[in-house]
Amino acid sequence: MTSDVLAPLDLAFWNIESAQHPMHLGALGVFAAHSPTAGVHAADLLAARAAAVPGLRMRIRDVWRPLALAPSFPTAFGGAVREPTEDFDPLDHVRLHAPTADFHAVAGSLMERPLERDRPPWEAHVLPGEDGTSFAVLFKFHHALADGLRALTLAAAVLDPTDMPAPRPRPDPPPRGLLPDVRRLPGLLRGVLSDVGRALDIGASVARSTLEVRPCPALASRSSGTRRTAGVVLDLDEVHTVRKAVGGTVNDVLIAIVAGALRRWLDERGDGSEGVAPRALIPVSNRRPRTAHPQGNRLSGYLIRLPVDEPDPLGRLGAVRTAMDRNKDAGPNRGAGAVALLADHVPPLGHRLGGPLVSQAARLWFDILVTSVPLPGLGLRLGGHALTEVYPFAPLAGGQSLAVAVSTYRGRVHYGLVADAEAVPDLDRFAEAVSAEVGTLLDACAP
Repeated sequence: MTSDVLAPLDLAFWNIESAQHPMHLGALGVFAAHSPTAGVHAADLLAARAAAVPGLRMRIRDVWRPLALAPSFPTAFGGAVREPTEDFDPLDHVRLHAPTADFHAVAGSLMERPLERDRPPWEAHVLPGEDGTSFAVLFKFHHALADGLRALTLAAAVLDPTDMPAPRPRPDPPPRGLLPDVRRLPGLLRGVLSDVGRALDIGASVARSTLEVRPCPALASRSSGTRRTAGVVLDLDEVHTVRKAVGGTVNDVLIAIVAGALRRWLDERGDGSEGVAPRALIPVSNRRPRTAHPQGNRLSGYLIRLPVDEPDPLGRLGAVRTAMDRNKDAGPNRGAGAVALLADHVPPLGHRLGGPLVSQAARLWFDILVTSVPLPGLGLRLGGHALTEVYPFAPLAGGQSLAVAVSTYRGRVHYGLVADAEAVPDLDRFAEAVSAEVGTLLDACAP
């Protein structure tokens, strides 16, 4: 496996990381165990299989001088490369823990620990269940190593073999000279002008999104560096029942559930929901799973106001649907949610020097992350043990107290919740509010 230069957005994720805000994705998978030793066997399998997966050998190395990696264009000062490491030891990355009765309690403490940056930035933690009937595996992948789709591909490579189609790499671009072909200058100029116009449009949208925003103390916090996780499982058929009754998409319903849960949670804890409409960032992948190059983040996003202050559950869903339709009409390359695309216009040294500032600016841009992580419909197994639950975890941005990730798997919806443990000691109450909101929507849709 050859080295490659980190894409601008990957480089941004690498440089905005701090000890209190690690930039890794997580996924907690729960497996049905056939025996009390299933967890030990799973750890051995993961370590043995990881050694044969080239993508898990890749580390990230900072580069301070121009470095040509043909056919890639040379990196500029302050960039980084993704390269294979020769001294890779899977036992440094796969760890077996003591039996536990609470997978999420352990997962929270593990999610707050940054990955080691001098070796391949991923880990797999095997958590045997105390009752011997289940075990869990927490996967952690640095966002600079993999986005959600790439993380899924890497994790699937160490599970039992399946017939899940692998992405087809796109052809390498032809080598480039130091100067562009003069015949391409008109097109290049149009592209530059288009990029500048798009950047100005995104910047203006970000500025407008900060106007008339009532701060929500429950969603903002001084970073403690601690983490707490929780999970919620919903019946996908119930979500479809709501969708069929009122229209829209499954994703609209899942976002509206978050809005309703926030309303219930804020009112129950005494913060109040009146006038609260937090800005939710909804990431959007800009690459095609079957054809895109497997390396590198290709992300944009939509920014919407969650109608937390709307008392009618169907009114909340209607507001979410309208906002999402408006975003889709504009496309993922416009508006405040597309600010990640600006990473392409920042030189590598700018990412390195500006990373700490950018990491603290997230709370000025959005209040909560609500992201969807794709999962295959086929059943996944490890050592013959079926995967029964899977909770995705998103990184927690600086100054924010809560992030929500959602996956659908085999007829069920899994919400993975990550929070600052000091700012949100009652995360379980928010999880209960998510479950209750589905019933509220079903009752509202009943004839």
